[in-house]
Amino acid sequence: MKVAVAGCCHGALDKMYETLELLQRRHRLRLDLLLCCGDFQAVRNEADLRCMAVPAKYRHMQAFHRYYSGEKKAPVLTIFIGGNHEASNHLQELPYGGWVAPSIYYLGYAGVVKYRGVRIGGISGIFKSHDYRKGHFECPPYNRQTIRSAYHVRNIEVFKLKQLKQPMDIFMSHDWPRSIYHFGNKKQLLKKKSFFRQEVESNTLGSPAASELLQHLKPTYWFSAHLHVKFAALMQHQMDTKEQLPKATKFLALDKCLPHRDFLQIIDIDHDPNASDSLEYDPEWLAVLKATNDLINVTQNSWNMPENNGLHAKWDYSATEEAIKEVLEEMNHNLKIPVNFSLTAACYDPNKPQRHLEPVHVINPQTTEFCAQFGLIDINNKIQQAKEEGSVRGEYEEEEEEEEERDSTGSAEEPSEYNTDSSGLSLSINPDEIMLDEEGGDEELSTCSVDPSPDHPPDFSASFSDIRIMPDSMMVSSDDAMDSTSEELEKSGGSKQTEEKSLNERSLKRIGKNENGNSGVKKIKRRNQAIYAAEEEDKVE
Repeated sequence: MKVAVAGCCHGALDKMYETLELLQRRHRLRLDLLLCCGDFQAVRNEADLRCMAVPAKYRHMQAFHRYYSGEKKAPVLTIFIGGNHEASNHLQELPYGGWVAPSIYYLGYAGVVKYRGVRIGGISGIFKSHDYRKGHFECPPYNRQTIRSAYHVRNIEVFKLKQLKQPMDIFMSHDWPRSIYHFGNKKQLLKKKSFFRQEVESNTLGSPAASELLQHLKPTYWFSAHLHVKFAALMQHQMDTKEQLPKATKFLALDKCLPHRDFLQIIDIDHDPNASDSLEYDPEWLAVLKATNDLINVTQNSWNMPENNGLHAKWDYSATEEAIKEVLEEMNHNLKIPVNFSLTAACYDPNKPQRHLEPVHVINPQTTEFCAQFGLIDINNKIQQAKEEGSVRGEYEEEEEEEEERDSTGSAEEPSEYNTDSSGLSLSINPDEIMLDEEGGDEELSTCSVDPSPDHPPDFSASFSDIRIMPDSMMVSSDDAMDSTSEELEKSGGSKQTEEKSLNERSLKRIGKNENGNSGVKKIKRRNQAIYAAEEEDKVE
């Protein structure tokens, strides 16, 4: 089946779907699925905007509310994970995953589903070691700290995913697995993003938790976003004693949805032609959720997951065949995910703006139904109970400015339980990322111009360049994993000469107005000085 993979959406749903529909018309193909690797921005109203961790100038009501209200419908089944620029209050309603709009499914804090026999997993958020061992305690209304910590990956989600034993076809994370850049064209990556050099050379770029999952799950494909650059890699895993053949993971990171950027890729994925064309639960994942239910924590207290160190009576929470069979019997072998989307918040009305609408903590009926069916703890309900009992304040103590402003890139944090996480606060800041500590920012994310005007529908013929469709191999060879190799995977398809190339050699980009770079920052903080040294180089892209 043909699967479209997208990088950071940043709320530009209309443009994403317009691109896909143009692709299908031009090349007479049918897309089966769209996967989005975070920063989806499922913003329903003004309250949701207030829960998105971006400076005020980036808070624009984009297109999602039209899909939420039913005014529009996604033309293709869409599955996404959360990033670090989300309406966290909305996604928090669905910790185990669920529908945010018709045909648009969120995988939750971590999740695994099946579509046409293809097993798809993902983990939402980004890694920050100072929150990694805490529970999911945050709830709206957020303060300056919790609006950011709400999307930080927690160790319990990684622990759950590490209980999985069955093969994984596709896995998604927002930030990259640490060290993955050593398995691709690192030379070209640093040519595009020279400010990554310090972290790449010190092996501190990306998430150590995602790297641990990559080594455990060994999926056929791993897709990421966050760093706003296209990058492919082929990671050959060490062979386990039980494995007859060594496994390899084809990694692909994509850019954000903006003009002249490599934000979308089409890939052929082998599937089971006899499998259901409905989105389905994964029975092993459900069994793991049931097994780890008692480990749920909704406090700020740091804690470690059970491990075989003599301190825990149980450390293996993987699903037995009997547990999986029990799940199947409970569901009468019908794994179809119910289409039970319902509105849980007022939808944005441009004729009746509510700029002072405050976010509230909502118990989503989808989550209530899911937890009741499988005997799981409703995390949001437990947070509410804990708040009422006074054991959870929902707030952090005020922290130092340096501590609270670390949330701008995929950089590493201070040392944690990961012995490789020793980079401290990195100075190699990505100037292409939305900076949370500077209202001036480093580039204008032209969110208003991304939405097409109703009075001026987009001219498809002038808005898009040629298209690349990747075969099932993703065209990643061993040569692509060397710095001195061909740069075919990363070539841009924007020149006139590529118009006559075959379909499989073309890249998919959206063409529009150039990005509006803005370096008018009022002051330069010490930790941001690296941005301005690399700013001009990044604008050339």
